[in-house]
Formats: sequence, structure tokens, C-alpha cells
Amino acid sequence: MTVDIRPYESRDWDDICRIHDAARLDELRGAGLLDAYLSLADTYENEGLFDDQVWVAEYEGRVAGFIAGSVDQEGGEITWIYVDPARYRRGIGRALVEHFIARAGGPVELEVLDGNAARAFYESLGFVRTATTSGKLAGNEAFTATGHTLVWTPPQP
Repeated sequence: MTVDIRPYESRDWDDICRIHDAARLDELRGAGLLDAYLSLADTYENEGLFDDQVWVAEYEGRVAGFIAGSVDQEGGEITWIYVDPARYRRGIGRALVEHFIARAGGPVELEVLDGNAARAFYESLGFVRTATTSGKLAGNEAFTATGHTLVWTPPQP
């Protein structure tokens, strides 16, 4: 099956809420932070989901994931990436990250919670941990979390 990436449209809202809300539980479970769960509808404005570019992945005719962040000729930062848990391990996350990287003119950075299984996925794509910090959990500042900054650097010619 092919994964198609396209810009987000307002008709995708219910799908990305469903995907975020299911996948966020996996993310927080791995970090031991299930009590910090908030839905996308509760957090998207405060966390600035639509401040940057947002793309969705379609798989088998349905929205199966999304990615958001800032990207330009200098590089980029992935601020959101979620895949429908029912469609994990089908190349959707890889397609989203590769789509993002292809638009960046330099290094791409992202943050991953300590304990999140996605860290191994990002490292398999060439991301390298450059820092580890602890502080308030983005989106639910009542909780403290540890996160890792991972950076992908374009290969040198």
C-alpha cells in the first residue's frame, strides 16, 4: 500500500483528533505520564498546532497520521507527529518524516519523551540525541517530564 502525504484541510479535524488521542496515550504510557493525558481538542490552541505547516498521511483511503512543524531552507523542527495506533509499522511515520525532511534545507530537530518507543524509530532514520532536559510537560504544565532533543543532519556530499 502507498502512503500519500498532503496538506491538512479542515475536514481532517475529526481524524487527527482521533489519531492524536489514541497515539498520545501510547506516548504518555511509555513515559509513565498517563495522568497527564489531554485530548487534542483541549491542547491544540495552547500548543500552537496550526502555527506551522501541517500535513496528513492517507493510507488505504483514510487519514492515518499527521505531522506539523516549521520548515525552511535552514532546516526545521517537527513539533507534532502522530500515527493511528491501528496502523503502526506500515511505513506511515517514515513517510511523514521523510516528507518533512525533504522540505528542510538543513538539520531537522524534534523532542521525544523519555521512555517513548518512537525514539528508536527516529534513531533508525538517522536522528541523533543532542540533549536531554527535564521540565514542564508541554500541553499539561502541571506535570514534569524528561525529554530528548533529537537532530537529523543531511548527509554531506
